[in-house]
Amino acid sequence: MADTAERLWGVIEPYVAAEGIELDDIELQGGGGAQTVRVVVDSPEAIDVERIAELSRGISRLLDAEDLIDGSYTLEVSSPGLERKLRRPRHFEKSIDREVKVKTFAPIDGERLHRGRLVSADDEGFDVEIEGTPRRIAYGDVASARTVFVWEKGAKPGKKRSRRR
Repeated sequence: MADTAERLWGVIEPYVAAEGIELDDIELQGGGGAQTVRVVVDSPEAIDVERIAELSRGISRLLDAEDLIDGSYTLEVSSPGLERKLRRPRHFEKSIDREVKVKTFAPIDGERLHRGRLVSADDEGFDVEIEGTPRRIAYGDVASARTVFVWEKGAKPGKKRSRRR
């Protein structure tokens, strides 16, 4: 599957780049006659539903013309969303200063679940600041990782400010 994903990347990436969009990730799930091809695209500007639909039609035409997938498949094209999966070094680099949740295969500093602020990332791994202390995690140690959307508490709707006379 990894080989197919790389071939898909080689076909899809030039197309989305020409459209001014970044190819963020490709995932293949399932097998045989029921594969799902997930294509995640990103852009500094918001990507609306119409733009996703246009990209989906273009990618679908490409995949049909190249015939890279055996059997039938379902194509899903989306943007990363508020809580994005972190699977590639580039994902970590783009998420610096964001809250992240990382599960590791084995304990690091006695923990397998690491939640904190992503403070740096390079080719080998990344650092998460947990309660003021940075923790180094190698990409090979990561079972799963994602950003965490933090809701900022705002004023309650309908509340009037009191006036002093």
